[in-house]
Amino acid sequence: MTPAFHCRACGSHAGRPVLDLGLQPLANNLPRPEDLGRTEPRFPLRLAVCESCWMLQITDIVPPVELFSEYLYFSSFSDAMLRHAKLAAEQHIASEQLHAGSFVVEVASNDGYLLRNFVDAGIPCLGIEPATNIARVATEKGIPTLNRFFTLDLARQLASPPLEGRVPPTGEPHPNSAGPAPSPGAPHSLPPASRADLILGNNVFAHVPDTNDFVAALAALVKPTGRIVLEFPYACDLVEHLEFDTIYHEHVFYFTLTSLIPLFARHGLDVVDVERIPIHGGSLRFSAAPAGSRPVADSVRQLLAEETAKGVASHAYYEAFAGKVHALRSQLLDLLRDLRAKGHRIAAYGASAKGSTLLNFYGIGRDGLDGLEFVADRSTAKQGRLTPGSHLPIVPPSELLARRPDFALLLTWNFAEEILAQQQEYRAAGGRFILPVPTVRIV
Repeated sequence: MTPAFHCRACGSHAGRPVLDLGLQPLANNLPRPEDLGRTEPRFPLRLAVCESCWMLQITDIVPPVELFSEYLYFSSFSDAMLRHAKLAAEQHIASEQLHAGSFVVEVASNDGYLLRNFVDAGIPCLGIEPATNIARVATEKGIPTLNRFFTLDLARQLASPPLEGRVPPTGEPHPNSAGPAPSPGAPHSLPPASRADLILGNNVFAHVPDTNDFVAALAALVKPTGRIVLEFPYACDLVEHLEFDTIYHEHVFYFTLTSLIPLFARHGLDVVDVERIPIHGGSLRFSAAPAGSRPVADSVRQLLAEETAKGVASHAYYEAFAGKVHALRSQLLDLLRDLRAKGHRIAAYGASAKGSTLLNFYGIGRDGLDGLEFVADRSTAKQGRLTPGSHLPIVPPSELLARRPDFALLLTWNFAEEILAQQQEYRAAGGRFILPVPTVRIV
């Protein structure tokens, strides 16, 4: 690793390269057809591991304001995400004994798909969402939402008692927020103490370049008796199941428990529980609390022991990853070219960020022996646009049945069960899906 490496967790300059995915466009910046004449920026996408704290991270950062100020990923378009959110909320409400006097904060709350469960239960809550377009949608749904990036400065503002104990209507900024407030149709009151009983962060922790500021903000906002629960893709699943397409510019970090314990300890927080969950190809549900406030569950010691046995804190654990990813690439390209040579028509399903990484790293577009006709996606926010870099037209899922390609490359393989069930009619008509990760297979 060149001297330019600088670990964003511990500050070390000792790093080792793990995988180079080349120059990639921003995975969620979907151009419109009229944008094709303009230059589409590309940025290096390289993964490295810190040899001091063993934190996996990309080495080239795109400013968050370019990634998240306007965003086209709406969680509510996934039935699996809605079910997952409802079950998680029910579990949190029960385990933390939350009630009308509690206060829940969600960081990167998207369109309110998770917080709406707390609103329905009568539990005061606040979403913090940096994407203006998505924050607006959440507010229109009646989810109290602050259109801001979550930082230590903002956490300190929120943790101090509001002047009038409320969030005012639109047009009147909260005295502690310096940001937009919910619409008049979504009034809500904050508890007298604005520190949170529960802070949630689903698939946001890995996105934040200044991870120390983020963890410090969590520590500043949580009550002394409160709990922090974060969900994020698990780095061991990424490495062991070749989930290279989880890597894109929004995902700065790829976490193991080994790398997280010292990070949280640095900010006065204990890791108190951890649970492996299957969503997104394998994730962790990770709980932290102010140091000494809660007992540490056996799950923490057990997973840490598993990682130690695997050698997560060693070079050997990462050194074969790149070679296996390149072999997987060759297998898929060979299959696509063979199918096309036999006269089969091929499209794709899922205009996802992970799909962008795969298409651009593999060099798949509309032309060539491995070309695809289009990408079907359920999100109306994406339909009519093009995939980044590869410029495949994004169409509604109904086009699979209407156009009947022989095969569809399932780029959102992490939701395979849900999508295969939704596309039973296409499959009954003879359509088949190609799953690209962790092995290339046809279903």
